[in-house]
Amino acid sequence: MTTHHRAAVLGSPIAHSLSPVLHRAGYAALGLADGWHYDRFELDEAALPAFVAGLGPEWAGLSLTMPLKRAVIPLLDEVSATALRVDAVNTVVFGPDRRLHGHNTDIPGLVNALAERGIDQVGSAAVLGAGATASSALAALARICDGPVTAYVRSPERAAEMRALGERLGLDLRTADWARAAEALETPLTISTTPAGATDQVAAAVPARPGALFDVLYHPWPTPLAAACAQRGATVLGGLDLLVHQAVLQFELFTKVAAGPLAAMRAAGEAELALPGSYR
Repeated sequence: MTTHHRAAVLGSPIAHSLSPVLHRAGYAALGLADGWHYDRFELDEAALPAFVAGLGPEWAGLSLTMPLKRAVIPLLDEVSATALRVDAVNTVVFGPDRRLHGHNTDIPGLVNALAERGIDQVGSAAVLGAGATASSALAALARICDGPVTAYVRSPERAAEMRALGERLGLDLRTADWARAAEALETPLTISTTPAGATDQVAAAVPARPGALFDVLYHPWPTPLAAACAQRGATVLGGLDLLVHQAVLQFELFTKVAAGPLAAMRAAGEAELALPGSYR
């Protein structure tokens, strides 16, 4: 008899999430589709504790998106050092004893996506934005950047938060006003973590020879900034690169498969985003 396992992505809004497409493609690629099921649930912070408490023994793991990455932490029995550093958990694994283990796969996902494109060490870097993804970007840069990192932010409060995080991560972190954000593209690597439209003005000021750009958006794609950098010959990564690399790490944690089907998951994501009428 087939043993059934469940996993899901939680958040609000959640209808746009590509995670079910990616994980289900992984199951199909490895012949697990009969025994594994991956869903999505619209949940806010208030509904999260009761939802988690009500999950049965068939549950293997949860993927978490905004606004739940911090709200889930008090519900966990253990949190990885990586997740603790940025105060954000995007992956919950149910142990055999039903203890809840929190992880952050965004950080190694960023590192792995960059390494896939030949970027495994940089002398300096920049981050655009100061939200939860920017925190993960700083943690990733702490692994691969051996020089200064500049975060371009919109308020003194955000600047102070980023500097405090940089200190915890051991980064040589500086902050600069958002009005100077185009300067970021002079560095070897810029990670843009801002919402759609936020960097459109920056796109008009891309230098003749920009450094590599990792823009974490995947819809719409390419963003004006990504298109402008690509036109000038820069290496450009997008949100699908991050999503696939962090999802395959989740897949491995949930299923205990040593090497998840990255290529199959990426192909499924690309096909979904290419559907007529644009993605959702």
